[in-house]
Amino acid sequence: MNEGADFESRGLAMTTPHPLGERIVKAEGCWIETDQGERLFDLVSGIGVSALGHGNQRVAQALHDQIDKHLHVMVYGEYAQEPQDLAARVLLGTLGQYGLDSVYFVNSGTEAIEGAMKLARRVTGRSEIFGLTGGYHGATTGALSLSTPSFRRDAFLPLLPEVGHLPFGEMEGLQHITSRTAAVFAETVQGDAGIRPLSESYFSALRKRCDETGALLVLDEIQCGLGRTGHLHAFEAHGIAPDVLVLGKALGGGMPMGAFVSSKGRMARLREHPKLGHITTFGGHPMACAACAAFLQELETVNLGAVQSQGLQWKAALGAHPAVVEVRGSGHFLGVDLDGPERVTALVGAARKRGLVLFWFLSRPQGFRIAPPLTAGKSELDAALVQLLEALDEVAG
Repeated sequence: MNEGADFESRGLAMTTPHPLGERIVKAEGCWIETDQGERLFDLVSGIGVSALGHGNQRVAQALHDQIDKHLHVMVYGEYAQEPQDLAARVLLGTLGQYGLDSVYFVNSGTEAIEGAMKLARRVTGRSEIFGLTGGYHGATTGALSLSTPSFRRDAFLPLLPEVGHLPFGEMEGLQHITSRTAAVFAETVQGDAGIRPLSESYFSALRKRCDETGALLVLDEIQCGLGRTGHLHAFEAHGIAPDVLVLGKALGGGMPMGAFVSSKGRMARLREHPKLGHITTFGGHPMACAACAAFLQELETVNLGAVQSQGLQWKAALGAHPAVVEVRGSGHFLGVDLDGPERVTALVGAARKRGLVLFWFLSRPQGFRIAPPLTAGKSELDAALVQLLEALDEVAG
């Protein structure tokens, strides 16, 4: 075991018996440096967090500037703070055309899911909520209730009542949405299930059914949003808009942050009857908001068309390899299936020998993810693709 992997001896709780274990001393751009002096090319962006790469200068400068002013001064929603105003202004500037003109900043994506669940029940006065099979929305009790039944989820039963699951992508299942339904939660592109997109026709039918029944459509773009698919917001590829949008991971520019976004009218329901209908101590933290605003401003400079093109190139190259069973996704958000979990484990090791960081899916062990920083240069990505194909050659025999 690597010295860095011995979490327990260092007093740290472990989440898995087999952590990667590298001790990291520096990260810059698409590269992570270990204490052994090795440079690793990050093909997963810290599971979607480091969308602009590591150590983005605009984000770093915003953090330096804010730390000289103040850190936490009061629980969220009491004092006016410029970093919150700026983050909201930039984010809502990308969403106002969809009627999403009010944001609630929290500390993580899963916390944003919890807030969105409360908002849906408060706005509709209903209690029934649906997720989709295959979905993953986080590890808190409410978010886990929305996530698809599995051995990891079911180990913590009982979870929230009146939370069910619609069959992924099946039109017939939409009839389960009725006047009793408060909301349907769906990842625009399912992440942990292996980067599984829903069709435009399904989204259109889902939007229509929610409108017919008065249920809210909540789209979870914690993993797939903010440029990852080659669209600023992943739902923009489908010609529909959600009633509530949930964001996280990349949103904080590397700082812990999440948000749920809706209309001012809906959000107002959280401040009356009762007051403080949703409250957080550290949500909207000035450091996280400063990083968020800088991240969103920098994201405006990214060529998302190039991200889409690069994704098509990778899909074609990987899909043609004999060891690959299937490739899904778009942009810098791809899921690749091999013929079993053992092959994926071998590939992660073979890629690591070539200086590539890969990671599998917890809910789809026969697959691995590819999600490099959106700012990765073409020459860097071309070199990484050659190395990945060589690793596939190694494990294919």
